[in-house]
Amino acid sequence: MKTIIITGTSRGIGAELVKQFVAEGHQVIAVSRKANPEFESLKNVFFKSVDLSNEAGLIHFSNQVKAEFNSVDILIHNAGTIVNKPFAEISAAEFEYVYKVNVFGVAALNRVILPLMNAGSHVLTISSMGGIQGSMKFPGLAAYSSSKGAVITLSELLAEEYKDQGIAFNVLALGAVQTEMLQEAFPGYQAPINPLEMATYIKDFALTGNKFFNGKVLQVSSTTP
Repeated sequence: MKTIIITGTSRGIGAELVKQFVAEGHQVIAVSRKANPEFESLKNVFFKSVDLSNEAGLIHFSNQVKAEFNSVDILIHNAGTIVNKPFAEISAAEFEYVYKVNVFGVAALNRVILPLMNAGSHVLTISSMGGIQGSMKFPGLAAYSSSKGAVITLSELLAEEYKDQGIAFNVLALGAVQTEMLQEAFPGYQAPINPLEMATYIKDFALTGNKFFNGKVLQVSSTTP
């Protein structure tokens, strides 16, 4: 049984990840601002309401995790937000908020949870094909896609910094998955993959991918977008 932290669990891929890990006997710390009522009937799910942009709240969260679970085996950064507007119409506050959630929140959570991780642990960041250098880009996603590129580089750097401690960092850059966020980015588009299917892939990679990869970005996409 592994102890797994997953962010962005109130809906979509994050919610499916929680259910799949628990079904396999792992204990999951489900992090989001609001609870998912589906989890109330599940054993080994521990919901924590955490504002990833609040340093004091993150320190409190890490102290709770240390007291209740002692250590963490897998950390999955799944939380994300999006603004779909022409660049000229995105306010500074909107641009900053996207980075607070998609980049600064990832860095801050890493900072407080890494001391609780041991050799063999895995930090997995869910990014986007939009963050891949040289990939097709789409108007309106300047804040979102650039933030997803930033966490890719962050993960590559942390893999180097923590390799002597045996903690692996990897990124899955997802293509189109039929989620609410996809509809915000591409209204009306029907993706070939649903959240359940993608969660299954992510779950398996989170459990075993660190045996084969470290500091790598895997592109998980069958279509454009």
